[in-house]
Amino acid sequence: MPEDPSDLPAFYGHHSGGSSRSSLCSTASNTPTQSRSTSPLPQFLVAGLSSSPSSEAESEPSSPLLGSLGRRQRLREDRRSWWMLGGPSSPRRRRRRGLSWGRTFKRGLRKVVQHPLFPSQPITILLTLLLFSVLALFITLLLIHILNPDKEPLPWRVYCTVPSPYSAPHFSLSGGSSSFEPMIPEASYISPPFPPEDLDSLPPAGVFLGVFSMDSAFERRMLVRSTWASHHRSREGAGDGDGGNGTSRTIVRFILGQPKKNWERRIRLEMETYNDIVILPIVENMNSGKSQAFFAWASSYAWVPPVYFNTTVPPPTYSYTNISSAPPPPAPHDPILAREDALSEVRKPWVRPDFVVKSDDDSFVMLAELEARLRVELHTTPPKSDNTTSVLPVSQTSTSSTNPTTTAADEVAFHPSSVLNNTVPDPLVYWGYLVKNRFMAGELYGLSWSIVEWVARDHQVKALTRGAEDKQTAKWMALHPQKEAVRWKSERCWIYDHPRAGTVYGHGFLFPAEASRVKAAMSPYLEHSPGAFINVSPTSQWVLPLNAPTPSSWAHSSVSTFGVRYTPPVPDLTSRQSVEALVEGSGMSSLREGSPITPEFAWTHREGRRARYEGKRVGGTVVVHFIKKNMWYLETALALLEGEEVSESDVERKAKELQDAIDSPPSSSAATPSPTPSLSGTPAAIPVVTSYWHR
Repeated sequence: MPEDPSDLPAFYGHHSGGSSRSSLCSTASNTPTQSRSTSPLPQFLVAGLSSSPSSEAESEPSSPLLGSLGRRQRLREDRRSWWMLGGPSSPRRRRRRGLSWGRTFKRGLRKVVQHPLFPSQPITILLTLLLFSVLALFITLLLIHILNPDKEPLPWRVYCTVPSPYSAPHFSLSGGSSSFEPMIPEASYISPPFPPEDLDSLPPAGVFLGVFSMDSAFERRMLVRSTWASHHRSREGAGDGDGGNGTSRTIVRFILGQPKKNWERRIRLEMETYNDIVILPIVENMNSGKSQAFFAWASSYAWVPPVYFNTTVPPPTYSYTNISSAPPPPAPHDPILAREDALSEVRKPWVRPDFVVKSDDDSFVMLAELEARLRVELHTTPPKSDNTTSVLPVSQTSTSSTNPTTTAADEVAFHPSSVLNNTVPDPLVYWGYLVKNRFMAGELYGLSWSIVEWVARDHQVKALTRGAEDKQTAKWMALHPQKEAVRWKSERCWIYDHPRAGTVYGHGFLFPAEASRVKAAMSPYLEHSPGAFINVSPTSQWVLPLNAPTPSSWAHSSVSTFGVRYTPPVPDLTSRQSVEALVEGSGMSSLREGSPITPEFAWTHREGRRARYEGKRVGGTVVVHFIKKNMWYLETALALLEGEEVSESDVERKAKELQDAIDSPPSSSAATPSPTPSLSGTPAAIPVVTSYWHR
């Protein structure tokens, strides 16, 4: 037996397998156990597997046992090559590769979980979850703040001072929406008086107002029915009103999508009871096509009453004037003239509306105010020189109708004969509250009838129904074939949010008397820079006259503060006093704790409705929006619909004026004093007013 280990391969290679085994056994039997070396066969196998051959021949195993193993391995590889398609990139290999990624992820997750800083106790786990929740909340609030465009209160005092934007806008689709760019005029700004003197000589406008609601909002619908949809001060206006003539063609209906299964019977019973619900053939939604579906429905099924009385100016003739239909069953809040006609034997057919208005059920609408403004727009002559009109300022020194910058209201007021021509083109009007010079806010906006018909049948409009519905409507205007002729009329002063809303659009309930005081306070700006109020913002820098209010005062409200939750000025106010405290500029809203003025004194010296409306029928708030609670809705109803025409202080002031006139000796040279517009009347009328207040 060789002693050199290097001779072992040759030695075993020249012997048969049997002799080899016998030799091993003999060695094991002759060698002591404690001095026996390792068996030669394992030494050969380890050396052969761990060695690195220098050539391909040397890498081939020379043992008969290993040779047969190598051949079987090569044969297995050859077989795999023809039946496994794709070789290394086969599906099985890809699955194994995917499993390796999963194992890697599990291995990394195990390392993270086993890290010493990873929470393992219940208290540390709770603290970690709390920390991540706070972090997520902070990031969410930060994103909301960054993306929120309304970070500062709007200068509503400027909106009430200068005329509202009135133009056919320059359209651009940059950023995916149309824009409105009024031109800077050269004349000084004077807000035109509203209403025009000859407003009642014009025939009323036909208005179909659709209030967007949903199946479960029954209580809100009942509030609408019992307040502004039927109240005489909403339909007739302030003071003695007009007997409902102005809103005799104004119809209010609730617009719903398909109700849920458990609401179907209740909605059906409500429809049969009130006759004022429209069910659209769509799933209930807000920004997924409901507005377009409403206008499409209105183009076929919207009808309003005809003109029931004669007016100084006859109704103009439009393309849709002679389209009529049998009147539908009347609703309890329909105009009184329409309900009286429903009782007659021969009913007059209803006709197409001049305007279709969309509104939300969190909006409080004064119908007489809305109709009066739409009536002026209906009878306004569109500009002829070009397709763009500025804010239309009125010169302080001339009110001639030949002035090309005369406002539409002045055209109607001074020359109603301009609408005597019965053959006129259909008006193209887009009316509402203009937001950021891009779109009319969704709480309420109106489209003239020709635009409604076009919206219903245009295929491009049907493709623009997803997203914020008010912004989509503005995009529709950019697609109109006569987009340059569409008149965008904005009413920013008299459309605002509820005082408790806390939004940039919110302030106290506004009346014309306070608006006049606001205009007087803003007169220094008008005199100094008459053209400075286009696209104005609270942070704008202007050269201001000495001792003039700072620009931040343009957004000041005596009732609410932006970003601060509303609280009553003093505690323990009665319900009537708390509503009075929500009126912009009222003495009750200026009370503070420790003030020498008591709530009783402020209540006694409040203004009556006649003084607040300056003796006019219309000219005040059109829409109060963002009324999210029913209590806020009732507050709005009390502030705008209720209250005495003449307050105690008005009666005392009038009585004192009369007493002074009686006590003072007559003077032939004294001029006859002009009557107070807000407190007109005779001494005989004072006891009547006083008795009314005591009731």
